[in-house]
Amino acid sequence: MDLRTTYLGLELAHPVVASASPLSRELDGIRRLEDAGAAAIVLPSIYEEEIEAEDAITLALVEEGSWTQPEAGSYFPARDTDAGGLEARLETIRRARDACAVPIIASLNGSAPEGWVSFAHDVEAAGASAIELNLYRVPANLDESGEAVERRWLETVAAVRAAVPLPLAVKLGPWLSSPGHFAGALVGAGANGLVLFNRFYQPDIDLATLAPKSDLQLSAPYEIRQALLWISLLAGRLDASLAATTGVESATEVIKYLLAGAAVTMTASSLLRHGPGHIATLRDGLSEWMAGRGFESVSAIRGLLSADRLETTEPLLRAQYAEILLGYAGEPR
Repeated sequence: MDLRTTYLGLELAHPVVASASPLSRELDGIRRLEDAGAAAIVLPSIYEEEIEAEDAITLALVEEGSWTQPEAGSYFPARDTDAGGLEARLETIRRARDACAVPIIASLNGSAPEGWVSFAHDVEAAGASAIELNLYRVPANLDESGEAVERRWLETVAAVRAAVPLPLAVKLGPWLSSPGHFAGALVGAGANGLVLFNRFYQPDIDLATLAPKSDLQLSAPYEIRQALLWISLLAGRLDASLAATTGVESATEVIKYLLAGAAVTMTASSLLRHGPGHIATLRDGLSEWMAGRGFESVSAIRGLLSADRLETTEPLLRAQYAEILLGYAGEPR
């Protein structure tokens, strides 16, 4: 059985990738994921604001102590050689590169093209196999149009593409007026792959404290529908690798995403629930299903049910919508 697939030009042993999570934050966890069979590993995002905050604290401590004890400044790292948390993240990439045989993908989250470009240079030098740009930002500025937001993102992708030669994926959310058009624009700006979709962790309200609260809700299989639709619509129509990253709990979701046209599936929630060993469950479940259906390779099933195989998609989508509404009889009582 040939489970090999290609993502961002990287040949992988199979299509199950460990996406960014606490499991891949430290070298020991990264090794456990590789030992469990992960085809590639995405590291947690390096956030521009986080690094800038740590850098500002270091600078403030140096400046505050400069008028008391002259030698105090020597206790702190110089700003131009060590950015605290950033250096620790880069060291993790270096050690993972040396210790692991699978691709190590660095994830970046910034607020300005300059920050993204700087971090991209850093992770390239550290030895990352590829970069994932995480476009995770709530557009809360009521004076900024959707067009302006998308233009800024495209400028960021183009700037990073021009700065480093590493394979480049963009992880984006679904809340766009025309996801397909923007996906094409991202590829035109230099993205080699798209990760669909980013899952926003929205706040809740605590009725006891009358205050907003944040908690982590792991993804569930029912959440694959939106990414499944757009991967199906984009597969074969863009010169880019597609990664599916929502709701992968079992081999069933892996298979569905591959049939829609994904090159790889990424999972964090299922690994947090079941541990790194669940990677083998997903991989082996895919292999068993393929054997039962007579498929000999992942390439034989990839995109088998993508919209690219149809002459037109609009009538089908609208007909299905009407059929579902007309056929719904309500929940059993």
